[in-house]
Amino acid sequence: MIVVAGACGIAAGTPLAILGAIGRAARKGAIVKGGLYLEVLASIDTVVLDKTGTLTLGIPEVFDVHVYDGVDSTEVMRIAATAERFSEHPLAKAIVKKGSEGSLPLGEPWAFRYSPGMGIVCQVDGRRTLVGTRALLEQDGLLIPENGEASEQFSEVVVATGGRLLGSIRIADVLRSEATAAVAEMRKLGLRTVLLTGDRKEIAEATAVELGVDEVQSELLPDQKVARVRQLRAEGRIVAMVGDGVNDAPALMESNLGVAMGSGTDVARESASVVLLGNDLLRFAEVLKVARRCRKIIWANFAGTLAVDSVGVALAAFGLLNPVLAALIHVSSELLFILNSARLLPRSAGDGGTPKTS
Repeated sequence: MIVVAGACGIAAGTPLAILGAIGRAARKGAIVKGGLYLEVLASIDTVVLDKTGTLTLGIPEVFDVHVYDGVDSTEVMRIAATAERFSEHPLAKAIVKKGSEGSLPLGEPWAFRYSPGMGIVCQVDGRRTLVGTRALLEQDGLLIPENGEASEQFSEVVVATGGRLLGSIRIADVLRSEATAAVAEMRKLGLRTVLLTGDRKEIAEATAVELGVDEVQSELLPDQKVARVRQLRAEGRIVAMVGDGVNDAPALMESNLGVAMGSGTDVARESASVVLLGNDLLRFAEVLKVARRCRKIIWANFAGTLAVDSVGVALAAFGLLNPVLAALIHVSSELLFILNSARLLPRSAGDGGTPKTS
């Protein structure tokens, strides 16, 4: 009875299944930082998505500059590029890039202060300068006239200096080619998809319609994203947050499972439990499948071990089992469960493919 009832199938099969799943996930294009996170990944029922850099390429470009009161558009770009010079936000990088391409004389911003999700407050040419969202400037008492040309395709960065409104910069970003297919795959897996973004309502809703997400919330600050993740968890949902930037790090930490894009900031990658290589969202859907398959195999091994042990103990109790036969049953069943777990081990480059490096 002692010989036949050992649970070695579980003890040997479970670590092998986890090791194989982590290896297969790496082949699929994602680094899972441990077996615990693989277990959580298999239980995820809600995916929260950031927009810029996650669903989009994260390489926005300046499309147009709208000026107020006859201000020169070149001056608007110069001041904005100077203020954004040290910012890591994708929109800021687009502005600095445009300023550099135009050979504008960029200075050094002083008293630089970044308001997460809102923009920059600093000194440019000795004048207090604000570059960011309409909300940032309105908090400072500046009234911004409605621009009738606003489009759902563009993000807007408003520029003011010395208490004077200069203009607004319209910036366009492009959705990743696989984003729509990735969201569709997640929904096919029974996951609820939620888009949380700091963009304007028009942009967010247009993106949500194009992608087919279940829920969208716009014009959110980083702490509001965290609050929404907490709310989802309080509702009993198991949440994975997918993001790439410094602003996403708090929400990544607050979720059950943080997922960072490979091209994201160091803070995002450190905060996340899973890192996608090559920034392909379809890889995330594939890794979800791997995690669920791993869980099924572990439970199959568990159930199989209990069944074999129960039958073996019953036979031994009635005197129908000798030590040699008990050892044979024990070793054979253990080998069977190990082979079952070994199905998760990656076998070739074709098994999962080579991760994309786009």
